[in-house]
Amino acid sequence: MARYLGLRLLLIVPTAWILVTVVFFLMRVVGDPISAALGGRLPPDQIEARKEAAGFNRPILAQYWDYISGLLRGDFGHSQDNRAIGEIIGNYGAATLELVVWALIVAFIVGVPLGRYAARRRDRAADVGLRLFGILVYAAPVFFVGLLLKLLFSISLGWLPVAGRASTHVELALQNVSPKTNILFVDAILYGDSGYLWDVVEHAILPAIALGLLTAGVFLRLVRINLIQTLRGDFVDAARARGLSERVVVGRHAFRNAMIPIVTVMGMQIAMMLGGAVLTEITFEWKGLGYQLAQYLQARDFVAVQGIVAFLALVVAVMSFLVDVLVALIDPRVRF
Repeated sequence: MARYLGLRLLLIVPTAWILVTVVFFLMRVVGDPISAALGGRLPPDQIEARKEAAGFNRPILAQYWDYISGLLRGDFGHSQDNRAIGEIIGNYGAATLELVVWALIVAFIVGVPLGRYAARRRDRAADVGLRLFGILVYAAPVFFVGLLLKLLFSISLGWLPVAGRASTHVELALQNVSPKTNILFVDAILYGDSGYLWDVVEHAILPAIALGLLTAGVFLRLVRINLIQTLRGDFVDAARARGLSERVVVGRHAFRNAMIPIVTVMGMQIAMMLGGAVLTEITFEWKGLGYQLAQYLQARDFVAVQGIVAFLALVVAVMSFLVDVLVALIDPRVRF
């Protein structure tokens, strides 16, 4: 077990290096960041002066070495408005983390039970309907689902807020929480006001559903097909032969084995969620890393874009390792 986890831990380094290298050179395809952001708005001599001050007139390999050296020191660079990318990640990364956690909760609550239900009613009307539902929510663009949810639950019914992470007065009040985590749900708990806590939850419902349904469709289909295959196993027949009820056979024996593929693909799904979080945050004005990334793209601030994308790539690499750990704990046969 220790050897397996050690090898997986060592693989984080080349994986992260490849990811950040690809991000760096893709950002340089459009040219240097100063010209991309300020070209046409400043005289050429001022642009050249800024390029020289930032080191963007040096050879590309020298810039790459400076970039990698900075990452090793935890320096993701600075945006055009001279804000440290690390500070931006610290301020807005917690919001994206909060959204992804809420979305994962929705994905598990919706996808896993429905997949289990569909497997037990294989090829019946309920199974066919649930499979179509899984395909639909997976294929539908997350921003389109978000707009439909806003039209129905915010504008037509008026049940839930249309945008934001919390009401303005709640956000202002939670600025004074100590220690401040920037995760509004946690900050509201620390503040000790149940009304503020419910306000935060209300604002999270629609974004979490819009983003969570994307992954729920994947979980539904994975649980269904793997549970069907697991129920054909010899150990399931042996459990039934011992006189165990169908509920115990499915829940205690077959279902745990069917969940292994879910955990295996979880890292990839979290990566998809991080991508979907950009569109979700824009749709619901949820001010996290995705929202900031879109702002910097519009401003053509490619240093900030490069730093945020590199950070997200590192998160994906670490999540891949954690998924490997979970799979090894769930399935002792995984030792390769």
